[in-house]
Amino acid sequence: MEQESVPPSVHRSTRGRAAAAGTRRGPSAAHRHDGRLAWVLISPALVGFLVFFAYPTVRGIYLSFTDFHVLTPPKWTGLANFRELLGDDVFWHSLRVTLYFVLLSVVLGVLISLVTAVVLHRLTKSTVIRGLILLPFLISGVVAALVWSWMLDPQLGIVNVLLDKLTGHTVMFFGTSAWAVPSLAAISVWKSMGYNAVLIFAGLQTIPATVYEAGRIDGASELQMFRRLTVPLLRPILVMVVILSVISSFQVFDIVQVTTKGGPADASNVLQMYIYDKAFSQFDFGYAATMSLALFVMLIAITFTQMRLARANESDLN
Repeated sequence: MEQESVPPSVHRSTRGRAAAAGTRRGPSAAHRHDGRLAWVLISPALVGFLVFFAYPTVRGIYLSFTDFHVLTPPKWTGLANFRELLGDDVFWHSLRVTLYFVLLSVVLGVLISLVTAVVLHRLTKSTVIRGLILLPFLISGVVAALVWSWMLDPQLGIVNVLLDKLTGHTVMFFGTSAWAVPSLAAISVWKSMGYNAVLIFAGLQTIPATVYEAGRIDGASELQMFRRLTVPLLRPILVMVVILSVISSFQVFDIVQVTTKGGPADASNVLQMYIYDKAFSQFDFGYAATMSLALFVMLIAITFTQMRLARANESDLN
């Protein structure tokens, strides 16, 4: 039987369609392979997130609505813990102490970090000095608290020895209500100042040098350029530093536990100390979870309020 002849143009068209179909199949198969590989690579982080963050968060929210002690199963109580929270004088006292500590730590810490970063940026390029500035941040909170508790000891501490020689009397830094929280805030500022200064220093390096050159041509002094150029242009970085400082200050526990343990007379009994006492001393985990949830909601509200008011996503360089 005689075969029909097929024009060469038809062969070329068929081969073109087959090649195009193969081209379309190729990327989809590669995409599926990349997708599987991506899931394999992120699976350890995803498992860690689910086990160490998502599940504890959901579990803590559930326990906040229960009466839960260690040796008994959780008993659903609804909003009973929240009603108790509203009438808990110790909770509100601890919250006021925490806010006082946060105010001192954030205001002093950001100001000192800003000045330190500007000095490092404008006056020195020594990596050794920059490393020494960052060194306190690398020390654990417990070690920092122990060292400063020895240095501020009313009898043997080097700070009080110097004060005694200069003024003739010593100061009970951790033993009086007036000095307890400021002393804790000073330790917190000393420890976090280097990290915040590095963040601000990184922001300073993004400011073009031509901005300062124009300021000098206009006759602006260093102080004027700092107020009218540096600070406005650093707004996004400063907002981030403030938010991180607020969150870190609200979560203070280690330096309080090592130095004052909440004393004297609950003068430094911050909210984290009260939560710890309820959970691990009185074993009232349900009520402790309620306070933790309240702190979590406050931190979210404060963070979003700061970002909205300060326009954290905008820069004067844009």
